[in-house]
Amino acid sequence: MTQMRRGRRLAVDVGDARIGVASCDPDGILATPVETVPGRDVPAAHRRLRQIVEEYEPIEVILGLPRSLGGGEGPAAAKVRDFAQTFARSIAPVPVRLVDERMTTVTATQGLRASGVKSKKGRSVIDQAAAVVILQNALESERASGLPPGEGVEVVV
Repeated sequence: MTQMRRGRRLAVDVGDARIGVASCDPDGILATPVETVPGRDVPAAHRRLRQIVEEYEPIEVILGLPRSLGGGEGPAAAKVRDFAQTFARSIAPVPVRLVDERMTTVTATQGLRASGVKSKKGRSVIDQAAAVVILQNALESERASGLPPGEGVEVVV
């Protein structure tokens, strides 16, 4: 088994209306939901996310990058890349990484339905659950490869 970096990580599932946040333990074993941040007011969302980063002191923040099923990037991915750039600048020196998030919301929704959460009530937690899935996938990727997951976001000043 490859050596895993020690330290808490945060995962962020960026949506237009809501932003799901998840965290893991310092050993990178278990991802858990943190909160859903309202996403419509982007400056307020960035402020709240910065506060969460300050509170949790992660070694990195992982953002889900929405790709098409074929692996391409469309307008949603461009939006997340812009968000990631602004966010990375605001929380530097904490690194931000982008990981493929295909099917995470679907997986999260199915898991919540299976546990009896109704779709109307589940909207606010679906984003958190999607962030948990993004983080679990990133942790598994690092465990398997020994490398940080996804691609790093270069901070452009």
